[in-house]
Amino acid sequence: MNSAFPSAAVTASLDDPFYYLANFRFVLDWVAKRHGDLLNEAERDFITGFMILPRPSQALLVRMVMRKGEHFRLAKLAYAEIGDTSAALAPLVEAGWVDPDPTLPFEVLFRQLRLAELRDALAGEIAAAGLTSTAGKAHLYEALSPRLTEPHRLADWWPEAPDRVVRLAVMATCDRLRLMFFGNLRQDWSEFVLAELGLQRFERVPFTSSSRAFQYRHEVDAYLALHRLRERLEEGEVPTSLYTELPDIPPDNAWLRGRRNRLLFQLGREAERTGQLDAAVSLYAEAGQVEKGHGETGEREARIRHLRLLERCGEHARAHALAERALGRLAGGLGDGAEAQALERLLPRLRRRLGRPALPRAAEPDTERWSLNLSPLGLDGATRCVEIAVRDHLSRNLTPVHYVENTLLTGLFGLLCWEALFAPLPGAFFHPFHNGPADLYREDFVARRRERFAACLGKLADGSYREAIRATWQDKHGLANPFVHWGVLDERLIDQALACLPAEHLRLCFERLLGDLKANRAGLPDLVQFLPEASGGEPRYRFIEVKGPGDRLQDNQRRWLAFFHRHAMPAVVCHVTWQAEP
Repeated sequence: MNSAFPSAAVTASLDDPFYYLANFRFVLDWVAKRHGDLLNEAERDFITGFMILPRPSQALLVRMVMRKGEHFRLAKLAYAEIGDTSAALAPLVEAGWVDPDPTLPFEVLFRQLRLAELRDALAGEIAAAGLTSTAGKAHLYEALSPRLTEPHRLADWWPEAPDRVVRLAVMATCDRLRLMFFGNLRQDWSEFVLAELGLQRFERVPFTSSSRAFQYRHEVDAYLALHRLRERLEEGEVPTSLYTELPDIPPDNAWLRGRRNRLLFQLGREAERTGQLDAAVSLYAEAGQVEKGHGETGEREARIRHLRLLERCGEHARAHALAERALGRLAGGLGDGAEAQALERLLPRLRRRLGRPALPRAAEPDTERWSLNLSPLGLDGATRCVEIAVRDHLSRNLTPVHYVENTLLTGLFGLLCWEALFAPLPGAFFHPFHNGPADLYREDFVARRRERFAACLGKLADGSYREAIRATWQDKHGLANPFVHWGVLDERLIDQALACLPAEHLRLCFERLLGDLKANRAGLPDLVQFLPEASGGEPRYRFIEVKGPGDRLQDNQRRWLAFFHRHAMPAVVCHVTWQAEP
């Protein structure tokens, strides 16, 4: 199967009061056709049964699915297009998808009832606890929750209750179907609405039968297990207990292994925060473990945290050996990359503690530095941010300055390399709502598209890049791209940039971006000034990093400035002090 996502068939019009139902049915149909082999009998029965429900019942279920939580007051499930809520609810109860009279833990009861209702329902408990009738909701919860630990039906909590509370019993099934459609639980049904409102538009990417997030049911199970463990960690459960429940991940599934590693890192961080240092050391070590041959090298931050914690625990020799081994794996050496930069700072300390000779220190880049004394107020008397103040101070008609932090170079890269970024490779795009490829930050992202990126960057060498970038800006304007910020990248800025930024400098910057797309897309200078009248071989632009009072260069900014210096690309750091106002 090979086709493009048909945008007209993906979403319903907001003019249709049942637009949300049409979207839900679209997802069910999509999952049934493309993920049917991953569904069990109960899930297939749910899809089949849903499609034959009366439309009001379908709509009511979807309304509940789209809301937060599983418990709902019946009075709050009133929708004009659905009509009689009780009548719409009956088939859902009969199917077992809604529990019409669930037992309610105290915390659920507390969320469902208003303060006046709680005072009425729990009057006896409030009096027994010695609370006044005017106690606030937070005070009531704090005093009563240790006493009321058994769940009860609403009628038992409050025999005179004027309303009913029902529970949606199929939320887990709907979450699983949503996961199989989107490939994550971060995106929800609002993605359809954003597309329908025209607030978000997506590239239409061809796909094949292999273009789906999961190939096996156990992968879906593993994702859901990791998600629930992360939720339990956020709820305060002990990291070491959660570790024992981590699912096994097949070695050939790099992106799921990456999710497991990120959870391991979070477990390690929480263990360190709570003083469980031995557990934290083990968790960081596993999270950062290099998995050669599987396109996955573990969590870089976990490797650095591991080394720092070993140093903190006095295991200097072990930390030093691991740090040197990590350094040997880095192709670029010290000075260019977050992990390399961290090692550059860590190794000298470890060598001193072990009594070893100091390593030669890398010199700071000899970047030009300015100091400016500016007023914090603009011409209209409004307070300005420091970057805008410098922009306004420096900009002239013939030498314009633009505020472009992390948007200009990345935007030009995104426009030039659009075809490579949106190449229809297996596992990159599997639903109509991708801002960019799902494997964007995987270790093998560039390797899988090496020839495509080489063809795009080749346009810098043959001079066709200007026409290509302008054509893409026109053809794709407004479509989601993880590197293109349409609100900043207008035609005027593009024309000035293409006139003043040398192709060779663009190539160098784009190649650095491709070296680590996640880390290197940030830390770029705040401002760019174009100097179109420069002569005698002088640069026709300069980047300007702005620092206000008390502000210091961040590590990723230092790395970009070192890169600019190494390649003789003009970049300055401007330190600003505010003038005292009269």
